[in-house]
Amino acid sequence: MSEPAALARTGQATSPASLSPSRAMPRVAIVGNPNVGKSVLFNRLTGAYVTVSNYPGTTVEVSRGRGMIDGLAVEVIDTPGIYSFQPISEEERVARQILLTERPDAVLHVVDAKNLERMLPLTFQLVEANLNVILVVNMVDESRRLGIGIDSKALAEDLGVPVILTVSTQKEGLPELRRQIHEACARIDRNGLGNSAHRS
Repeated sequence: MSEPAALARTGQATSPASLSPSRAMPRVAIVGNPNVGKSVLFNRLTGAYVTVSNYPGTTVEVSRGRGMIDGLAVEVIDTPGIYSFQPISEEERVARQILLTERPDAVLHVVDAKNLERMLPLTFQLVEANLNVILVVNMVDESRRLGIGIDSKALAEDLGVPVILTVSTQKEGLPELRRQIHEACARIDRNGLGNSAHRS
């Protein structure tokens, strides 16, 4: 990930609690394979001011920032690249730990539109883990050039989660994605219940 000019970097591991704002602020996690556009989307949602530090007990870097989503202040976490929710690498273990212990109010699973079928098993794993998933099918400009069509409505019905088609480098689809994030976070009771209310 290329570093924005205003990036804050720390040289030592920092606990998630010390990195995060009050839990009263909704939390959004971005997950997905490497090279699917996660970092570009993270920058689109947060702007330049982010914190990058090692996850506690590891050398794995995690980026955190804040953004305004349709008037709602949220914390955004760019998790390490992950291929499966059954971790093999240290990066996958960190990503899984963040999702299970910090329980984000919305989990943006970013996938490459050209390789959608290969990446959907992780979507199913995230849904089965009772996470509030929004599937972000990125790079649809490249899939269009290859003649690959994606029916987002049909896919959303099959998966049971919102599906947004995006080209994050060009901001295509981002207004709809922001609306979905706002809806997901606004549903959560922030008065001490965290995000357990929509999973009970």
